[in-house]
Amino acid sequence: MNLKTIYLKRGKWAHKGDFGNVLIVAGSRMYSGSPIFNAMSALRCGADLISVVGHRRAMDIVANFLPDMITHPLEDGLLKNNADEVFGLSSKFHSLVIGGGLDRSEESHRAIRAVISKIELPMIIDAEAVRAVAGYEEILKGKKVVLTPNVPELEALTGEKVGNSVEEREEKVRACAEKFGAVVVLKGNVDVISDGEKTILNRTGNPFMSKGGFGDTLAGVCGALLARGVEPLEAARWACFINGTAGDLAAKKFGESLIASDIFDFFPKAIKGDKK
Repeated sequence: MNLKTIYLKRGKWAHKGDFGNVLIVAGSRMYSGSPIFNAMSALRCGADLISVVGHRRAMDIVANFLPDMITHPLEDGLLKNNADEVFGLSSKFHSLVIGGGLDRSEESHRAIRAVISKIELPMIIDAEAVRAVAGYEEILKGKKVVLTPNVPELEALTGEKVGNSVEEREEKVRACAEKFGAVVVLKGNVDVISDGEKTILNRTGNPFMSKGGFGDTLAGVCGALLARGVEPLEAARWACFINGTAGDLAAKKFGESLIASDIFDFFPKAIKGDKK
């Protein structure tokens, strides 16, 4: 599979939903950027429709960012007692992105696990949701899942320190993927992607992308690909490529001044495989 087979020419009679609707559970009173990064990246990478669920303050900011954003505010954020509300929305969507900017608390983690347990959509488990599923791999059984940890989050999943050796990272990512029955993407200078059997390295991206938000954009891209019906390993692989390529193109313009929202305008070239 390559980008040309993922992004086929749209027919004249294509309609909303043919190319995927993405449900995003993200954001909190403090963190309103994550759901915007998720949503904009998913839309720019071909999703027909997104809906963002999260804390009311974050949703007000998301709704004000662009009229393309559909929001579903939760007055006090994601709690276990409103997991059913999120589940009720899921029937209209083709993939789930969960975790960006959610609270780090046991109450929040219980709610995250409740949502993941109930929803059967292909899903991206990112950021705080990665920490929430550590030690609870049984709730992922039978689901199509991509876990997208950074180094501290992979350490939370495995209980082991992770160094900078690519070979060591390959081994630990492969073992983690096998344990959780999921595709695992360890983000870094070289992204390591594995389903427990096959391991892929992605070398797009640059050190300017160490700033906050670039993991959220990756999750949004991957959510868009899963919503189009791309299988998890290939979705993870090409999401890393697209996100990294867009970051490389943006870095040529902005250099040290690069921020995550800069890459939105570079997704069209990245999808075409244009590195210039």
